[in-house]
Amino acid sequence: MQILVISPRVAPGILTLQAWDVLRSAATVRASVDDPHVRAIVSSGIPVEIAELTSHEPRTVWIAPTGDAAWARAMADELMSGDAADVEVIFGSYDLPGSSLLDVVEVMDRLRRECPWTAQQSHASLSHYLLEEAHETLEALDSGDDDHLREELGDLLMQIVFHARIAAEGQGWDIDDVAAGIATKLVHRNPHVFGDVTVSSADEVDANWQRLKAIEKQRTSVFDGIPATLPALAYADKVMGRLEILEVTGDDLGSRLLALVAEARAHGKDAEEVLRQAVRLLG
Repeated sequence: MQILVISPRVAPGILTLQAWDVLRSAATVRASVDDPHVRAIVSSGIPVEIAELTSHEPRTVWIAPTGDAAWARAMADELMSGDAADVEVIFGSYDLPGSSLLDVVEVMDRLRRECPWTAQQSHASLSHYLLEEAHETLEALDSGDDDHLREELGDLLMQIVFHARIAAEGQGWDIDDVAAGIATKLVHRNPHVFGDVTVSSADEVDANWQRLKAIEKQRTSVFDGIPATLPALAYADKVMGRLEILEVTGDDLGSRLLALVAEARAHGKDAEEVLRQAVRLLG
């Protein structure tokens, strides 16, 4: 007896050769739930009976509830705990890396349709949540707690998917456009990986990135594209980087702060990060 597990993130009817061989050679194929994956198998000419799995049946293939590998393993263990012969769990399709992102999109779609709070949100009403989640993610990164970082990255991802879902309702783009856009940008700005450019150091990679970015943006001001809401040290670092300023003179407090930012840049440091870490040590 065999139990077949199918990924919910793969289109119905897309199965491994092993899965099709098992289904075609079975005396009986049964499933506990009728769903699109089961119907695709039926459409291929293999009859499927809908029933509950209660006992071991030789030469029978049971199709597990889609995506429920835990159910398949639990049923196999339960059947084998008695007098039944071996029960084999077969995976008929597998998730590709990143496939769980589809779950986030699906959950957000349903929340937008069925949750009153989620349904009334807009880009503007979510803006402070996006900022909070970004700061909480940075805090988790600083803490060195991997589990905390994973959780906060999930919260930040949710904000991205949320904004994309809102845009899909009337702005002409969605999460696929967001993903396609960044994928295209990464390919274009990394010609040493995706093209024929040769580099010998990380500095050359960064220089190529900045050159290509400048060509794309065609900015007319050194301040273009730098968010004014950045913390002051980070804002100063961005502007000084564009101006390629390495030294600042003056005795007033602002000039001395700028000089410290320039000093940090000269040593390959991020002034904002250095100060944040120094403040954490105070506690």
